[in-house]
Amino acid sequence: MIPDQLTHAVVGLIPLVVEQLLALVRERRWALATATALVIVGTSGGLALAGLRGGDGGEVTPAVTQRATQPSTPEERHVYTPQQTMLAAGIEQGETWYVTVDVWGAPRTEAEAAAQLRSMSSHHEEPWDRDNSSALVGKITYFVQRAVGTGEPELLMGDSVSPKDTMAGTDLKSGASTLDPKKTEGPQRLVVGQVAKTAQEVTCTWKDGSSTVARRVEAGADINSDEAAIRPAAGSLDNWFVCVGAAGTAYESAEVTK
Repeated sequence: MIPDQLTHAVVGLIPLVVEQLLALVRERRWALATATALVIVGTSGGLALAGLRGGDGGEVTPAVTQRATQPSTPEERHVYTPQQTMLAAGIEQGETWYVTVDVWGAPRTEAEAAAQLRSMSSHHEEPWDRDNSSALVGKITYFVQRAVGTGEPELLMGDSVSPKDTMAGTDLKSGASTLDPKKTEGPQRLVVGQVAKTAQEVTCTWKDGSSTVARRVEAGADINSDEAAIRPAAGSLDNWFVCVGAAGTAYESAEVTK
């Protein structure tokens, strides 16, 4: 027989022992979750605690987000079909005009580059080095076109660039064109260019001393007639701006002012 005092002591210890055991279980479960998380981060560099649970049974909040899977096929990378974005539109002498940019993904092999050249040709777009498909390997190619009325789109500017060759700070590249649907040599009142993703404002100055300010808008923002704006373009490393000068004036200069 166990003395009453010993019985009471043992019974009194039971809750403490049980609590210690539960704490140990919780501690081991948390350690397991942490160890698993470390393995995931160590092997992928971009995963967190998604799907794991903490010691209290609650789901652990992810600390970082998994990186999106990089496109692998040429089709997913838009090597054979460009991504097109409308940059601006308006009306000139009763004729509608618009400016678009086509962005072709970077081929990874000469075979992809050769196939891309053929696809570009079917779109009536050709890079400067059209006889050397290997020059396109690893490069993104873009074409900016302007169309007025029922006329065929005309090339304003184009280039092939490495994905590492992004614009920064006040970098700016631009071209100017006429909006006159009947004259190809008219006053250059339409200005289109590239700027860094961080650029907030571009000021276009005209030969009559006036100026137009293009400000950055979000992707998918409405395009208003004759509006000056800086926009992102699908697949593009940089943002794009368009300025339109008043009738009777012409392009003088453009610069990033903010």
